[in-house]
Amino acid sequence: MPMPPYSLSMWLQPPPIYSERDKDRKIWHKNNNGRIGHSDSGRRHCWSCDFPCSSQGIKSTVLERSESVRSEGAAFGIQTNGWLALQQLGVADKLRLNSLPIHQIRDVMIEKGIKRRESVGPASHGEVRGVIRNDMVRALAHALPIGTLRLGSQIVSVKRDEATSFPIVHLRNGQDIKAKVLIGCDGSNSIVSKFLGLNPTKALGSRAVRGFTNYPNGHGFQQEFIRIKMDNVVSGRLPITHNLVFWFVVMLKCPQDSTNFKNQEDVARLTLASVCEFSEEWKEMVKNCDIDTLYISRLRYRSPWDVMSSKFRRGTVTVAGDSMHLMGPFIGQGCSAALEDGVVLARCLWSKLGQDGMNNGSSRKQIQEAIDEYVRERRGRLVGLSTQTYLTGRLIEASSPATKLLLILLLMILFRDHIGHTRYDCGPL
Repeated sequence: MPMPPYSLSMWLQPPPIYSERDKDRKIWHKNNNGRIGHSDSGRRHCWSCDFPCSSQGIKSTVLERSESVRSEGAAFGIQTNGWLALQQLGVADKLRLNSLPIHQIRDVMIEKGIKRRESVGPASHGEVRGVIRNDMVRALAHALPIGTLRLGSQIVSVKRDEATSFPIVHLRNGQDIKAKVLIGCDGSNSIVSKFLGLNPTKALGSRAVRGFTNYPNGHGFQQEFIRIKMDNVVSGRLPITHNLVFWFVVMLKCPQDSTNFKNQEDVARLTLASVCEFSEEWKEMVKNCDIDTLYISRLRYRSPWDVMSSKFRRGTVTVAGDSMHLMGPFIGQGCSAALEDGVVLARCLWSKLGQDGMNNGSSRKQIQEAIDEYVRERRGRLVGLSTQTYLTGRLIEASSPATKLLLILLLMILFRDHIGHTRYDCGPL
C-alpha cells in the first residue's frame, strides 16, 4: 500500500513570561496567551498558532527553550492539507520557492535480494512537497510580531493559581509566568501534557535516522517519494530541490543503545551498515551525506484510544501538535496535523473572544468554551490520523503472515482511500 511522504514531528507551545519581580510586566502577561515551544516540532506549532492569534488581536508570547532560531532534524513532507494551513498562515508561497513538487509515491519491497513488489500511486489529492525544517522554522518565526518570541526560556513546571485558576508556568531561570491561556507543544515528554494528566507516549521498536545529501551537479532523480523495505530496514528518499535530497532510514530492529552515540560519525556508520544490501546508488547517497544533518531518534506515538478518550483541557490549559497527538511517520501527517491545530485553535479563540481578544476582561468561561470547541473539532480528525498511522506502522513491523493479513483488512475497511486524509481542509482563520 503506497503511503505519503515520511514525517517526524513533535510540537510545543510557549506561554507568556511573567516575572514575580516585575509586577507591571506580570499584569501585562496575564492578559495574554502563552505558548511553550521547546521541542523541534513544538516551535513549528506554537509559532504557527501564535501568528494567527496575534493577527486576530490576541496577544501572545512564545517561549522557546533554544538560544537561537534553529531546528533539529532534516525535513518533512507537507501534503495538501498542510499547504492549505500554511496558506492561511501566509508562508506557503515563500516555502514553495525552495521545494520541488512531488508527483508520485513509489513503494518497493525486497526480500532476500529479490524484488517482490513495486507499486506507484499518487502522492496526495493535490500538492506534496518536501520542506527543510529550518526553512519552515525561520518562515514562521519571521512572520511573528516583533517581541513575541522569547528565546532561552525553558519550562520546568506548571501549576494552577489558587486565586484565579489561571495557569502559572515556572521557568528554569526562576521566572514565573501567569497567562490566561497556556498552550503546550513540548513534544513527546510534554510537561504541559503531564499537567493535564495525559498518559505517557509509547515507544515503537523502531529507530529512525534522517539526513541530507547534496549533489552539486544535480541528482537527476524523479520528483517522487520512493520508499524501499528490505528485511528489517525501511529507507526513503524525497527530493527537496534539484541538488538536495532528504532521506531517512528506519531500523525496525535496532540495538537498544543505538541512540547513545557520542558523535555523528557513529550515527553515520550505523546508518551505512543498515543499508549495506541496498543499491550502490542508495549507499552512495547515505555515504556522501552532510554528516552534520544526521539525526537519530526512537519513534514514539500517542495511541489512538488515548487520542479518543483523553481530556485535552484543564482550566484554560490545552495542548497541540505532538504534545497532543504524537504519531509515527508512516502516513506523513505529523507536521501537517500540527499546522492544522494552529489554525483551528486561533479561529476558536477568535470566535469566542471577539475582536478585543484577551484585552477586554475575557472570562475564564469564554476561554474554556473556545478550547472545548477546538478539542471537539480536532478530536475526530486526529483519531482517524492516529488510527491509520498506528495500523500502518504495525503492518510495516509485523512478521506474522496472519497479523499482516488482519492489518491489511483493517486498513482496507477503515481507510479504503489510503490518501483520503490529504483532502482535509482546516478552514480559514
